[in-house]
Amino acid sequence: MSSKLNPVLIIGGSGVVGSWTARTIRKLHPDLPLAIGGRDLAKAEAVARDIGGATGIKVDLDRPDLGHSGDQAFSAVAVFVKDDKLSSMRYAQHHRIPYISISSGTFEIGPEVAQYIHAPDRAPILLASHWLAGAAIFPVLEFAKSFQQVDAIRIGVLLDEQDMGGPAALADYNRITGAAPASLTVKDGRMHWVSGDEAKARYVSVDGVELEAQAYSPFDIMALAASTGAKGIRLDLAYSQSASRRRGEPFSTEIAIEIEGHGADGQHRLDRHEIVHSQGQAPLTALGVALAVERLLGLAGGDAPKAGLYLPEVLIDPAYFVRRMKEFGTSFENKKVAV
Repeated sequence: MSSKLNPVLIIGGSGVVGSWTARTIRKLHPDLPLAIGGRDLAKAEAVARDIGGATGIKVDLDRPDLGHSGDQAFSAVAVFVKDDKLSSMRYAQHHRIPYISISSGTFEIGPEVAQYIHAPDRAPILLASHWLAGAAIFPVLEFAKSFQQVDAIRIGVLLDEQDMGGPAALADYNRITGAAPASLTVKDGRMHWVSGDEAKARYVSVDGVELEAQAYSPFDIMALAASTGAKGIRLDLAYSQSASRRRGEPFSTEIAIEIEGHGADGQHRLDRHEIVHSQGQAPLTALGVALAVERLLGLAGGDAPKAGLYLPEVLIDPAYFVRRMKEFGTSFENKKVAV
């Protein structure tokens, strides 16, 4: 029973996406205790009261003990802010509890990997800095099952200008787009970093409007390279107005996936899938983290994973993830494309 577990510590849990995640976990597992952690104790306590079955706690990432003397135990740690000192990861390893990170760029993966390598038997470490914590890669992997061979994967994502989220999300976006010298793609089967004109792209929104876009490299690129063997992989981000807002409605978030290859019949095929969540990026990111939490704690069937370094797609079944996306309000449309 999840009620017998210690609370899941959500660092940044009083922020936009962190609080969405807490509410999503509460829907999935009503009796799982939660600890809403943040710098502002009053704000964390307010979110905790609103969610129910949760407590608000102050977290200090400058301290190895996160500001706690040891009288409070947790079952897992999920981090929604960039922890440059890796205090939260070391804390999870010290206490042998699962750790989930979602805020690193591909070019920043080194410190977390090195920290894991120096304590590989301490805790399950899940690096989930994919687009919206898995909202693109899991549908890709599910759709790819109908292909005999996948040759190319093109992902276009749209983040509405009104849908950045809270300060932590904005800081992540500015850091990753500003500090990264280039974006990772796969071209002709090789890892290929693009910048300048080569990084420019066009994104076709779900209403057919073309928008300026830029190559972007969350963990999806390297994860899909490892899992599919596709010779061409690229993700382009449009930071612009969503189709729903052009219709006079509130912002939404969009993911357009094109998979090219050979179907089960051996024929060349190009499929386009359009994915939309009418409430924007936060519910999808929250769902990805919530599904990671339940998998790491063994609450979704099967045993909890042992200590190790993981990406979410090696732990969670794509069909299950996609089903949950639909249950939590995501729409899917499949469009055949002539080739």
